[in-house]
Amino acid sequence: MTDSDDPGRPPTPPPPAPTTGSNGQPELRGIDLARRALEEARAAARAAGKSVGQGRASPRRAAGRGRRRSGWSGARPDDRDPQLFSSLTGSLVRSRGWSAKVAEGVVFGRWVGVVGEDVAAHATPLTLRDGVLHIQAESTAWATQLRMLQSQILAKIAAAVGPGVVTSLRIAGPAAPSWRKGERHVRGRGPRDTYG
Repeated sequence: MTDSDDPGRPPTPPPPAPTTGSNGQPELRGIDLARRALEEARAAARAAGKSVGQGRASPRRAAGRGRRRSGWSGARPDDRDPQLFSSLTGSLVRSRGWSAKVAEGVVFGRWVGVVGEDVAAHATPLTLRDGVLHIQAESTAWATQLRMLQSQILAKIAAAVGPGVVTSLRIAGPAAPSWRKGERHVRGRGPRDTYG
């Protein structure tokens, strides 16, 4: 049964005649056009590849000798696979020469994790210059305690940030209040206990 035999169905139009280009060949559309463009690009790449490698290595090949060919990465990991953010930042820090500054930042930023909660609750790092870490204790008793624990604190810091970042500690107690008032003052012992 054809379209002309069915009275309720309108007749289907005939397929459009293929249009021809200026060279007399039929014009390509859709997937055929994309396929033709891909074939032409592959042919151009093959022709360019044959002419470049004659006599001397191309700059692109010379630069990529240590790397794998482009395309799929394969079964083994390589530099094109997704990387951990920590490893990427670590390689950036090493390449820029920032390792010492980052290690110093770790001492101050992760102080509680480096020395422990007990010590961190009673001591605060102030400055780090030439490997000497200046620490202020909250009381003279804690300053004395930290001086006795100095070798253990240095070992903990070296384990956290690496050896050589902090070589010694300067531990000070709380700062005493200043009794100097105004611009002029007289040298001497200052205020004393007069009750005694």
